[in-house]
Amino acid sequence: MNRMKVDEEEYWNSSKCKAFTFDDEDDELSQLKESKRTVNNLRDIVDDDDELEKFSWSGEPVGSISWSIKETASCSSTSEGKDSGLQKSSSSYAVFPKQASSYSLSSFFKGRNKHGSFQSFSDALTDTGFKNYAPELRRPKADYKDYNSDWSPKDTVRRLQRGKVCSLERFRSLQDKLLLLDEAVTVHDGNVITAILIFLKRTLKKETFFRELELRQVALRHLIHFLKETGDQKLLLDLLRFLDRTEEVALTQYREHLTIQDAEKRKEFLKGCIGLPFSSEDAAHVQDHYTLLERQIIIEASDKRLEASGQTETFRKYPRKASILNMPLVTTLFYSCFYHYTEAEGTLSSPASLKKTFKIPDKQYVLTALAARAKLRAWQDVDALLTTKNWLGYTKKKAPIGFHRVVEILQRNNAPVQVLQVYVCLVEDVETKLNLAMKYKCHDVVIDTYKDLKDRLQLMSYRCKVERGSAAEEKIDSILSNPQIRWKN
Repeated sequence: MNRMKVDEEEYWNSSKCKAFTFDDEDDELSQLKESKRTVNNLRDIVDDDDELEKFSWSGEPVGSISWSIKETASCSSTSEGKDSGLQKSSSSYAVFPKQASSYSLSSFFKGRNKHGSFQSFSDALTDTGFKNYAPELRRPKADYKDYNSDWSPKDTVRRLQRGKVCSLERFRSLQDKLLLLDEAVTVHDGNVITAILIFLKRTLKKETFFRELELRQVALRHLIHFLKETGDQKLLLDLLRFLDRTEEVALTQYREHLTIQDAEKRKEFLKGCIGLPFSSEDAAHVQDHYTLLERQIIIEASDKRLEASGQTETFRKYPRKASILNMPLVTTLFYSCFYHYTEAEGTLSSPASLKKTFKIPDKQYVLTALAARAKLRAWQDVDALLTTKNWLGYTKKKAPIGFHRVVEILQRNNAPVQVLQVYVCLVEDVETKLNLAMKYKCHDVVIDTYKDLKDRLQLMSYRCKVERGSAAEEKIDSILSNPQIRWKN
């Protein structure tokens, strides 16, 4: 027992940690100086060799992120007292788990890890230890000026132009808000004007907002365009009614038919639009729109039954590819000329009935009907369409669109040469006629034209372009050998 007591006393006497006594010569100041001198000596050693690893008493690498946080926490806690500070710092160390960080604080800013390899700053930021334990840096005070400073309307608009974040909520009086809007109009920046208009729309009464906009036409146009783009029909109609723009109100309501997909519901909507205060020209268009849709619904139902029955040859050979509902007038006329060309004028699907009801001009009617009948290769209908009879009973060919366009339409629909040359001959301009005849190989037209012009050289030149032994070559030889023709050259 005595032996154990002696060993214990030797252990305490030989310990490096000496107990505190009032008789010690070193005071607190001398201990602090000695500690500082020791740290400086270690720093000199570390600077000479970057590979040297430094550890604190807690086992953390000195200069690591976790060590920096612990040191910060311990320093801040000393203001509350030494004893309590030591307890809090030791408890705070237990909160953060020890991590094998490969970075010291010095190597972090030098861009080098503990293995000696360099690392980019962006890579360092993605380090797990940094994300978990690095304290958040406080934003510069200049950033908070955007929210806290008392900016004038002019300064606010300038900052909005530069894309800065500015709070508009501080402009509370009507006068300040109007000054802000006027300043935005002055700089001619549409984005800034629109942003301020949205703010005013949200913070002002509707009547006050409209009344002030009426005095500012530029801002008013911006708001109307913005409401149309965003589809705010209710506010747009209220604004137009306040401005007493009755025609624009009617047109705005009329445009809502575009959102209605069902044909019957759209017809009823258009029927209600007929009484709106349109201009005389617009009122006629709305009436025609309603009448056309009403007729399309009837034609669509009838043709669907005919196509299903299979009794009509045209529907069997050329099945319908789409519905006629909500199609334009020209498309409806083409459809009628394609499927119902021979029907009497009294039927709703007759082309003649459409022409009369909607007052389609002759030029538009002939162009549409010609394209429809040529697509069906109904050449007799084409001839009848272009043939007119005068009061004496004489017939002649007439084309309101010009025979050169007739030839182009027929050629696109693969009309035979015999049909083409009939209408090429009717082209009045000689040069255009020759060009069309050569392009579509209407040899008889070219030969007869050169014969009428008495141009022997051109006829001999064209002889070299036709096939040997063909009827065209024989016709040219017959003309050239005719002694009665007096050639110009």
